[in-house]
Amino acid sequence: MARQSILLPTVFGVSIALAMTAALTAERPVAKAAVAKKAAPRTAWGDPDLTGIWTGSTITPLERPIELAGKEFLTEQEAADLEKRALAARADGPPPPGDPGTYNQIWFDPASKVVPSRRTSLIVEPRDGRIPFTAAGRAAQTRSRARYGKGPFDSWLDLDTGERCITDGMPLYFSGYNNNYQFFQSPSEVVILHELYHEPRVIYTDGRPHANIRRWLGDSRGRWEGNTLVVDTINFLPRERDEWQDTWRASRSTTHLIERFTRVNAEVMEYQFTWEDPTIFSRPWTAAWPLTTNQASVGVTEGGLFEYACHEGNYAMTTVLEGARAEEAQAGAAAKR
Repeated sequence: MARQSILLPTVFGVSIALAMTAALTAERPVAKAAVAKKAAPRTAWGDPDLTGIWTGSTITPLERPIELAGKEFLTEQEAADLEKRALAARADGPPPPGDPGTYNQIWFDPASKVVPSRRTSLIVEPRDGRIPFTAAGRAAQTRSRARYGKGPFDSWLDLDTGERCITDGMPLYFSGYNNNYQFFQSPSEVVILHELYHEPRVIYTDGRPHANIRRWLGDSRGRWEGNTLVVDTINFLPRERDEWQDTWRASRSTTHLIERFTRVNAEVMEYQFTWEDPTIFSRPWTAAWPLTTNQASVGVTEGGLFEYACHEGNYAMTTVLEGARAEEAQAGAAAKR
């Protein structure tokens, strides 16, 4: 399946304070009930067992929509109406005029459920549910959204790393398709394999220090705090350009990521990340939502981890560059007339 350059709608997405952790726990009655029924599984060597295929797909957006400013939670009826509209939007239909179309719905896993807490955003801190961009960061985000899918496309560097079949970067994030992550575990490592680019991320849990090597996914070190794996990641390889679909995910040498994975029961693992970068954010910010092994419960297609041969089927990059050169030739010919 060839990767296409498509812009999907934003309808998805270290605990920084004990108070925030308590608040997150308080708003998850389903998860608390599950804990009471069955303890989280553990490995043969005694650590919490994170192994399995997990998805976090949801129609809850990363940021709180402007029209919901000041509203942290949906009512049950509002959530039901939103889920009904999400299901209706999954139906295939003819593309709009001038649009060559994209994958049909068999290839997508866009989800159809809000998060169980009915939060209006995946961002839990700041409380307004918005990314705390600096002025420079907001300007970069505006430039990125203005040029995404429109160019100019002067070289392969003008396409983001996802379009080039390299990576969509960090942290865990779920969009319209290929949303599964498979976790493997040993006494000294946790490995997370992403379905989309088949890229393994190794998290060492044996106490070794960070390596002074920059990588696309950074350098991760994990430690156990009770049932929670706390992962500290630094030494990201900077993106060549800031202008890609989501500027906040364009990691830099100054990016610092802290994640928390808490296995709740056989089907639920709570995920939380705190994203910090003083060059683009005015403060660290945190998002949190549950991952599940029961894909049907979040409204996505049931299934395992399938091969996604991105490089083998990637015609998008060459086609985009060829199209840009054709437009330049047409413009040059028109100027001569």
